[in-house]
Amino acid sequence: MESTDRAADIGEFLASRRARITPDQVGLPVYDAAKRRVPGLRRQEVATLAGLSVDYYTQIERGKVTGVSESVLDAIARALQLDEAERAHLFDLHRSIVTGPQRARPRRAKTIRPTIQRMLDTSTVPAYVRNTRQDIVAANLLGHALHAPLYPDPLHPDPRRPVNVVRFCFLDPFAQEFFLDWDQVADGVVNLLRSDAGRDPYDRGISDLVGELSTRSDEFRVRWAKHNVRLHHNGVKRFHHPVVGDLTLDWESMPLPADPGLALTFYCPKPGSPSADAIALLASWAATNLQDQSAAPGQPAPRTTNE
Repeated sequence: MESTDRAADIGEFLASRRARITPDQVGLPVYDAAKRRVPGLRRQEVATLAGLSVDYYTQIERGKVTGVSESVLDAIARALQLDEAERAHLFDLHRSIVTGPQRARPRRAKTIRPTIQRMLDTSTVPAYVRNTRQDIVAANLLGHALHAPLYPDPLHPDPRRPVNVVRFCFLDPFAQEFFLDWDQVADGVVNLLRSDAGRDPYDRGISDLVGELSTRSDEFRVRWAKHNVRLHHNGVKRFHHPVVGDLTLDWESMPLPADPGLALTFYCPKPGSPSADAIALLASWAATNLQDQSAAPGQPAPRTTNE
């Protein structure tokens, strides 16, 4: 990705944020509502709210941000009512333009440390480690079992192309059956990918994945164009698993500070719930059918059916 792409990204991001806010929401009077040609705030209105000249804000929205201070970015973030994830994304995009590709690239871990694999293997709930592309790079046995539908060919896994949650979500027709709240999941994985792309806009793996999905999936392309971002910490996810049926699982995700670019996620059923019983059944099934997979982090479990 070139610097011109980064300038376009910051401009499109700012334009998308002001398009969602009306003058009423920020306490601005509207005297010519019938003549307004934009769905949200005009540039001059954002400039007024941020205490900037219209020309200066216009240059920023065009990607000319060299010399723009953090205090100015803060003022724009307040004017556009950016949340924590959006504010961080704005600063990431600014940094990538100002510092350039060599200094902007963060250090990324390339392997899973044995300690992390031991943490996975001793966990009694499904757990896995993902990278910024949302490849599943390591998992425990229950993690493999939970994500079995992501691996359509367990006999011939390609170690050069690990299973990828975003690719599965948009290119595998089974995804909309597996994720009971597919629209919510689809928004989430795209928004997370957009956030990670902002932190490392020169990551070839992310840009290749975005390019692939943009050409193969209209659903992905529409979501990517919205420039929405999110932080990925916790929530609830519902699955329809081909072996044990419906599951409702709380999840917690945390970055691994010693392994930049990697995050550890746990799925936990509520004690005594039908999902807890289903996870126990899944553990029994995995111990019988997938034990050979446990010694190979990141290797697939088979897609199966209740036949």
